[in-house]
Amino acid sequence: MTVRGVDVSAFQPTYDASGLGFVFVKATEGHTWTSPVQAKQATTARDAGAVVGFYHFLWPGQIPAQAAYFVAQADSRPGDVLACDWETTADGTAASCAEKDAFLAEVQRLRPGHRTVLYCNTDFWLHRDTTSRCGDGLWIADVTTAGQPRIQHAWVFHQYAISGGLDRDVANFATTAALRTWATG
Repeated sequence: MTVRGVDVSAFQPTYDASGLGFVFVKATEGHTWTSPVQAKQATTARDAGAVVGFYHFLWPGQIPAQAAYFVAQADSRPGDVLACDWETTADGTAASCAEKDAFLAEVQRLRPGHRTVLYCNTDFWLHRDTTSRCGDGLWIADVTTAGQPRIQHAWVFHQYAISGGLDRDVANFATTAALRTWATG
């Protein structure tokens, strides 16, 4: 794995994409919040030649509305990856496994030309997930050696560290070109 990337949110309005193969940008949360810097962040990635992904932070409830909001608000283009960020919310709740599955299915229905992936940590994957549904691939968060997440399931992206104020990731592809070919699928 030589394809390195980062994921950014409004907390990192600017970043250096030099040498990165991909960047995931937080686009939306729930059904009312949109990142005011997502377009600029995506442009930074595109200008560096990186594959772009957008993610939605999933809240429990109103799943079809959240999916519709995400695809309407994300500054995505054909070939961009769309991701569901499934984790504990600020108020300590979390969408259920069924809600996660429904969100992924609805995003795939609304944007059939885009790859969709599930982002979650090992606790959610190993202890809350009951279906192993992850769209077109799993983006697993596990602070360990890059490319060696502690799960048995096949993965596409691995968030392995936080350094320099950025989440660090690797993609399970030999080259950025191979990742781009998969993303445009």
